[in-house]
Amino acid sequence: MTVRQFYLLPFFVLATLISCKNEGDAPEAEIAEPVEAKTIPPASQKYVADTLVSVIEWTGSKPTGTHSGTISLHKGNIFVKNDSLESGSFILDMATITVTDPKEGKERIDLENHLKGLKEGNANHFFNIKKYPTGTFEITGIKIKDSLNMIEGNLTLKDITKNITFPAKVAVTPDSVKIESEEFTINRTLWNINYSSKSVFENLGDKYINDDIKLKVKVKAKKK
Repeated sequence: MTVRQFYLLPFFVLATLISCKNEGDAPEAEIAEPVEAKTIPPASQKYVADTLVSVIEWTGSKPTGTHSGTISLHKGNIFVKNDSLESGSFILDMATITVTDPKEGKERIDLENHLKGLKEGNANHFFNIKKYPTGTFEITGIKIKDSLNMIEGNLTLKDITKNITFPAKVAVTPDSVKIESEEFTINRTLWNINYSSKSVFENLGDKYINDDIKLKVKVKAKKK
């Protein structure tokens, strides 16, 4: 090994580590301005979301680790025609934000209350469920790409609406519909969820929370 190769070796190692670190990360959803929701086609079949099992799984991260949990649906409807997903709308119950970390007792409850904005002085840190008790998702389009359904829809959180596109598997039977997305990320600051974001606040050092939230949508619906 030459002297020049010796000094360059650490840079090659660093590049390899960075590449490995990013490998397997969830892709970012396509995000655009809201569009008109997809209309319900004539002669379509209605399926009603099972709110006991339908959830959105979330993961947030920071330099010192991650937190994960779920949000449940308040209600939702899916419309199918000729065995194909056509449209749908869902209401998210933000009061059901749950932390599924291996935490116990007060620590878990404190984190859930912080996310919900129930602790004094932090109502606007994350979701402020007293002011914004629900979120919504309305399907605006469905496309097929690499055997996956690319579901487009208007996601509204804290009265801010953005159109997002993410990949999902859709299974339709005469009695039920199942939608399960691939993992994807959204930039929380686009919905004014800015707490400890280093893209919004300066001089946070390593006391920041990453802007990207990882999501996975799991919806089951039964024929009306």
